[in-house]
Amino acid sequence: MSKTCRDIAKHLPDGCPAMLVLPLYASLPYAQQLRVFQGAPKGYRKVIISTNIAETSITITGIKYVVDTGMVKAKKYNPDSGLEVLAVQRVSKTQAWQRTGRAGREDSGICYRLYTEDEFEKFDKMTVPEIQRCNLASVMLQLLAMKVPNVLTFDFMSKPSPDHIQAAIAQLDLLGALEHKDDQLTLTPMGRKMAAFPLEPKFAKTILMSPKFHCTEEILTIVSLLSVDSVLHNPSSRREEVQGVRKKFISSEGDHMTLLNIYRTFKNLGGNKDWCKENFVNSKNMTLVAEVRAQLRDICLKMSMPIASSRGDVESVRRCLAHSLFMSTAELQPDGTYATTDTHQPVAIHPSSVLFHCKPACVVYTELLYTNKCYMRDLCVIDAQWLYEAAPEYFRRKLRTARN
Repeated sequence: MSKTCRDIAKHLPDGCPAMLVLPLYASLPYAQQLRVFQGAPKGYRKVIISTNIAETSITITGIKYVVDTGMVKAKKYNPDSGLEVLAVQRVSKTQAWQRTGRAGREDSGICYRLYTEDEFEKFDKMTVPEIQRCNLASVMLQLLAMKVPNVLTFDFMSKPSPDHIQAAIAQLDLLGALEHKDDQLTLTPMGRKMAAFPLEPKFAKTILMSPKFHCTEEILTIVSLLSVDSVLHNPSSRREEVQGVRKKFISSEGDHMTLLNIYRTFKNLGGNKDWCKENFVNSKNMTLVAEVRAQLRDICLKMSMPIASSRGDVESVRRCLAHSLFMSTAELQPDGTYATTDTHQPVAIHPSSVLFHCKPACVVYTELLYTNKCYMRDLCVIDAQWLYEAAPEYFRRKLRTARN
């Protein structure tokens, strides 16, 4: 969209003020985010193309016109398939009014809506609360850690559906966090340790599994990298340049190993900001990764966990990821497409992945993004055999269901 606007700006009719086009989104480097707040040069109009970060988080002075697409990218969880996807969907009426309010904060303004009044009337009145559309595994784990007597009947302000609650319990059960005692759900020793980490249960389990594979240092880095907004900055106008500088970090084993290589170089150079700029790395997010990592490492030390490094042994890191993220895996099908291992949902490798042009037989992913199709993001190549070692009963059950 920014590129289209810049192209239009080159061919404006005479007497039309020039256009300064600026994108705005959460993972954009800090210095570039600041540009949207600076006044436009004399004789220029400032055009900001933003995600819903501009809806509530920030106010930009001097905005007279707002163009609202009526769309938003939001998390959606399907308890039947166990898939949590980031999907493009319609906003609610409340969100639409919030967007309208961005125009003319200091003076009268105009909002152009790219949908009809009839369409607007069909929008939901309110945005669905996040607790009703996300995976509740973390919430359930924390409630159990607080020793809430019956988590199944807990009185939430915005009550999630029973399906969502059951799916969360099933997921925690698979991760070995739960046990059933006298008709009561309680945490296992593993579950209590998982609750100590401010992470999604699957990532807490990844860290707790790492001593078994002697790769705690590497797993701490990978989990920290996945816990913040993207550390990679990919301006589409400089795509070839980005690919050129990234080549030296790319690992054929996937995105997790590539990110690990980038972080290691960043640390070895003492967090050099110029290096970040040259390599299209977001230095602010990288610094945040280091802070998150230090916090997680402290929790491990408090638990007296042995913190070892796998040195150059990449396989042990991949095995550890396979053993804890086995619910987020996909296998290559005979026709060259991918399907998730458990629910056989068709998925594809995201174009931003280093594995985009490869066809590994089996991968583990950390996120699904739904646009025109369902894409897997942050992938790691694994061996299907490791999955059966990780959760033999789970995969046997899935195979039985598939055969029936």
